[in-house]
Amino acid sequence: MKDSNKKNQISRRGFLPLLGGGLMLPLLGFGKPKKEESDETDEYQTLLKSDGTAVRVKKSVLANSKIIEKNISNKSLLGWLKNK
Repeated sequence: MKDSNKKNQISRRGFLPLLGGGLMLPLLGFGKPKKEESDETDEYQTLLKSDGTAVRVKKSVLANSKIIEKNISNKSLLGWLKNK
């Protein structure tokens, strides 16, 4: 009768390896979130805004954009920067 009762109980010697194994699971990486695949094929170009900050813009957006003035002089560019 004692033998069947001992098999169902978990002793300290049996509990410590279970506890240690449970604490090791996060270190194995099972709980890591999966990375979403983004469109890495799109290339980016760095442009300057009027306040001098840099902005990354997709090249496909630039190709579809409307060009207001194609060849701008330095004087008019500096005037535009000062106004903004």
